[in-house]
Amino acid sequence: MLERFERFSFAIMEISKYWHKLSADEMERHGLRSTHSVYLITMAKHPDGLTAPQLCELCSRDKSDVSRMMRMMEKQGLVTKESAHQRRYNGVFRLTQAGIEAADYLKQRIALAVSLAGKDLSDENRTIFYEALTSIAENLRQLSKEGLPEE
Repeated sequence: MLERFERFSFAIMEISKYWHKLSADEMERHGLRSTHSVYLITMAKHPDGLTAPQLCELCSRDKSDVSRMMRMMEKQGLVTKESAHQRRYNGVFRLTQAGIEAADYLKQRIALAVSLAGKDLSDENRTIFYEALTSIAENLRQLSKEGLPEE
């Protein structure tokens, strides 16, 4: 069991490490950070816009990170905030046309990265792999809420 845990842990850490490096390299070309990719992709899925609390939930980020990233993306002309209030945490954030174009570009680059990363997997193995990852993530999410059961 310990060997399986080590293989799983190291594989996940390595995937995360290289994924973040690729993301950082791609986002740097646009004067952004790798974290911005999460926001761009998430916001592209919600063309009617998202509030800061929604972004916190969907992107698994805290309030200060959302505020800081939205401010940076506004300065880059990628996001606009619509609100009657001046406070950063209120209102709805939407991608501008430049933001939509950046998200579309990013989606293409992500598709290429995923395709190349999984090139050695058959369609059947790829399906099983993604189903397994989804199941593991859901189970870990539940365990993190409830805690590990006592033996």
